[in-house]
Amino acid sequence: MKTLDQIKKKQTARVIKVNGDGALKRRIMDMGLTRGASVTVCKLAPLGDPIELIVRGYSLTLRKADARLIEVEDISDCGSGGCGNCDMCKGCK
Repeated sequence: MKTLDQIKKKQTARVIKVNGDGALKRRIMDMGLTRGASVTVCKLAPLGDPIELIVRGYSLTLRKADARLIEVEDISDCGSGGCGNCDMCKGCK
């Protein structure tokens, strides 16, 4: 199973499961990363950490260590990903 840190820039994925325990898992879920949520990787820092995401219509920055706790599946809501036209891609330019 892929994790969120393995998704490439401009790709979209769907959250399958959030791993982790206690407060960390609750914090991730409170940010909108729940099962079934679509996530687009928008930007990567020069060294790859942190990752900027678009989730539920807002921009979220997440450390790679936290992204490894989120299991995802690749989806292609807009065909090639990063089209800039669909709801998932707005704000990710």
